[in-house]
Amino acid sequence: MTPLTWLYVPGDRPHLVTKALTAGADVVVIDLEDAVAPDRKEYARQATAERLCERQPVPVHVRVNALDGPLAAADLTAVAALPGVCGLRLPKVTSPEQIVRVAEATAPGDGGAPPLHALLETALGIERAHAIASAHPALRGIALGETDLRADLGVREDAGLDWSRSRVVVAARAAGLAPPPQSVHPDIRDLDTLAASCAHGRTLGFLGRGALHPRQLPVIERAYLPTAREIEEAERIVKAAVTDQGAQALPDGTFIDAAVVAAAQRTLSLARRT
Repeated sequence: MTPLTWLYVPGDRPHLVTKALTAGADVVVIDLEDAVAPDRKEYARQATAERLCERQPVPVHVRVNALDGPLAAADLTAVAALPGVCGLRLPKVTSPEQIVRVAEATAPGDGGAPPLHALLETALGIERAHAIASAHPALRGIALGETDLRADLGVREDAGLDWSRSRVVVAARAAGLAPPPQSVHPDIRDLDTLAASCAHGRTLGFLGRGALHPRQLPVIERAYLPTAREIEEAERIVKAAVTDQGAQALPDGTFIDAAVVAAAQRTLSLARRT
């Protein structure tokens, strides 16, 4: 199932991790980085390792600390090979070499590295988006970290991030990765603005979004699931493609080809989530 919701939870709050695992998110992200105070880092790592020593009811990713800092190596050693870890989220990635080093460091002798997801949070990371996205087969996705990127660029208005957003969407597609999820919306109470932001993100090519609180999950899912009209249109396109192969025009004048059919099939795949 294509994930649409990624719920972040602090690694030093085991009781919140327990709640997050039953909150309805497609993926739970245990955060060892920004959500954890410096004097709680070691405890967060230990608590996360204990939790993930066995498989969990939903996929769990771990966001480790910044790769250029002193804590990332210990984080990776502690959690990368655990049965409950389905992916590692790597913050503040700025070069493809960082991805290669993590992939090589976390690959056991009898297998490959765990799935890696790179977070691009600086101007340099955005400039190197495609190189990072295509750095290693273990890399399964890229996404933005908009809070840090906003500070790095000195951007105040939300529209100032749209070029970077499109850059990441294009880089992911060019590297054969899944469409990236949107960055988290920081105001957990303002659900109307969240819904509007999700709608805008969808027009840019994002698929799904990170969340900071369970109340954000249904808003994100509704925004990214296809509407009844989109489902009807996709069914019409797929049905027409089955009966008449190749490029063609539908009775209403809509032109369809292989790319349009593939998009319609993706729409129907998302619709089946319900």
